[in-house]
Amino acid sequence: MHATIVLLAGDGIGPEIVAEATRVLRAIGTTWGHTFSFEEALIGGSAIDATGEALPGDTLARCRRADAILLGAVGGPRWDNPNATVRPEMGLLAIRKELGLFANIRPVTVQPSLVDSSPLKAERLRGVDLVIVRELTGGIYFGEQGRGPLPGGGERAFDTCVYTTAEVERVVRVAALLARRRQRRLTSVDKANVLTTSRLWRSVATRVVHDEFPDITLNHILVDACAMHLMRSPADFDVIVTENMFGDILTDEASMLAGSLGMLPSASLGDAGSGPTRMGLYEPIHGSAPDLAGRGVANPFGTILSAAMLLRHSLQLEAEALAVEEAVSETIDDGILTADLVEPGARAATTHEVGEAVVAALGG
Repeated sequence: MHATIVLLAGDGIGPEIVAEATRVLRAIGTTWGHTFSFEEALIGGSAIDATGEALPGDTLARCRRADAILLGAVGGPRWDNPNATVRPEMGLLAIRKELGLFANIRPVTVQPSLVDSSPLKAERLRGVDLVIVRELTGGIYFGEQGRGPLPGGGERAFDTCVYTTAEVERVVRVAALLARRRQRRLTSVDKANVLTTSRLWRSVATRVVHDEFPDITLNHILVDACAMHLMRSPADFDVIVTENMFGDILTDEASMLAGSLGMLPSASLGDAGSGPTRMGLYEPIHGSAPDLAGRGVANPFGTILSAAMLLRHSLQLEAEALAVEEAVSETIDDGILTADLVEPGARAATTHEVGEAVVAALGG
């Protein structure tokens, strides 16, 4: 297979972790006989510095032509002025919207060797294997917003949360299809006791699953109860589907199950289409960690596992994706871990050493 992959290293630790994931993809290409062409482009703070835009037109054009996109992270204190008219995060929101990447898939599994890295008791982590599907292009992050002075002093600000029937339908279908390939259990998370958008969400989710996926067991849960249940009994979940902001918060919380924010990958997908590939943007769920940048200590596992999701979802290379995931597990079992994962007093591996170890486990 030949595929073009755009690399958006971004800011902070982004270039370091993307470099290791790219090394793994090159090894897969060599071993399995694929030709991957890599193109680099700017996004986020580095793009603002170079062009004045968080998502330059050239970057967007390259991404539209590509088969898949691998992203590091965006943002950092250098661009952290809340009053700035252009911010790094605007590039990330814009690329999701422009490419129609409405479904964010975030798997959460617990590597047996990393159970002690989680703040939760080991018995609560047994059997944890869940997927959170987050709606990505609607909700409060994309609604009308504003800020202005009040006549008597002070300010007023607002962010509007808006959802349509079609937006809820399509992301629930993605989640239900995932559940159908797993344990056939789907949990829809909302705040239907308070929010009108959540009442729409609940009614649409109920109808879609009832009419189109009668083999799927659907449960509804309020977002605050879900946050508690994720820490108390995480193994109870199979597939979770929820709106944009709730998904953003819950997936960061769920990262503690895996022992570190640096462990979790994600895929942002659009419509499947009819061709042999499916457009997707792949990235670890963590931020740019500017305090770690340039020190060679960042955890690249989440980015490498995101590359495995790229192989699976965009390029339809399931065997190759499994090979990467198994190589990551072998590397972890061998104790080759970055500082966020090692036990006190143990030597931490560098970002590059972790990447080398995964490639070696692949036989590269």
